[in-house]
Amino acid sequence: MSVPAAYFAVVLIWSTTPLGIVWSSESVDPTLAVLMRMIIAVIPGWLIIKLCKIELPVHRQALKVYTYSGIGIFGGMLFSYMAARYIPSGLMSLVFGLSPIISGVLAQKILHEPKFSKTKKLSLFVSLVGLGVVCFDSVYGTNSQFNSQSWLGLFAVLGAVFFFSLSGVLVKSVDANIHALSTTVGALIFVLPLFFIVWLVFDGTLPVEEWQTRSLLAILYLGIFGSLFGFIAYFYVLQKLDASTVSLITMITPVIALCFGAIFNNEVVSLNLVIGACCVMTGLALYQWGGRKRTKVAVAT
Repeated sequence: MSVPAAYFAVVLIWSTTPLGIVWSSESVDPTLAVLMRMIIAVIPGWLIIKLCKIELPVHRQALKVYTYSGIGIFGGMLFSYMAARYIPSGLMSLVFGLSPIISGVLAQKILHEPKFSKTKKLSLFVSLVGLGVVCFDSVYGTNSQFNSQSWLGLFAVLGAVFFFSLSGVLVKSVDANIHALSTTVGALIFVLPLFFIVWLVFDGTLPVEEWQTRSLLAILYLGIFGSLFGFIAYFYVLQKLDASTVSLITMITPVIALCFGAIFNNEVVSLNLVIGACCVMTGLALYQWGGRKRTKVAVAT
C-alpha cells in the first residue's frame, strides 16, 4: 500500500467512525454493537497473522503493550457507544479532536515530559473555549438537538477521549518492538472478554427481530475497517511520515465528520458550531506547531 493511500484511508475511516457508531446503536444495544464489532475485527486479524506468519509475542513487555492498548480500546469504545445514544456524531468527532492536547497533559504526569509552554497553554485555552461554544450552542441554540440526557453523552465521550489518550501515553512508556497488527490483535483479544461481560451484565439479550440493516452494516464496516484496517493503516503511516504530518489527521477528521453527519444523518451544523469547531482546530494547530519557529531560532543561536 502506498503512503498517500494509507493516509487517505485513515482520514476516511476516522471521519466515518462516529457516524458508524451512531448508526450501529440505532437498533442494536450499544454493549452488543461494540461486542459484535470486536468479534468481527479479531477473527480476520487472527487469520492474517497466521497466514502471514507474523509473530504474536506473549512475553511480559508484549502483554503490557496489549493491556495498555486495551485500555484505549475498551474505555474509548465503550464510552463512545454510550455517547452515541445522546449526542450527534459530529460533536463526538470534534471532542475526540482534543486527544493530542489531553495526551500532552497526561504525558507530563506519566512520562514526566516538560510542562506546557505559554503557546501550548494558549492552545489548550483556545480549544476549551471552542468546545464550550459548541456545547453552549448544542444546549441553548435555536436548533439545539440536546435533551435532558444529552449531558450524559457529552460526559461519556469526554471519558472516551480520556481513556484513548491515557492508553497512547501508557503504550509509549513501554520499550517493545511489536508488529502493528500483533499489537492490534493482541489488544482486541485482551478486551474481548471484558466487552462480553459488559454486554452480559447490562443487556444479555439478542432481539434479532429488532435489528435493522443499517445497524448491522455499520457494525460490519466498523469491525473490518474501523477496528482492523484503520489501525493497520494508521501504524503504517506513523512509521513512514513525521509526527507533525500524521497529527494533521486529528484536525481534518472532525471537519469531515461534521459534514458527514449533516449530509447523511440530518445533523444540524449552526454558525456557532462552525465557530466553535474553528476554535478547536486553531487550538490544535497552536499545540502542534506553535513555538516551533522559536525553537529552531534558539537552536540556531
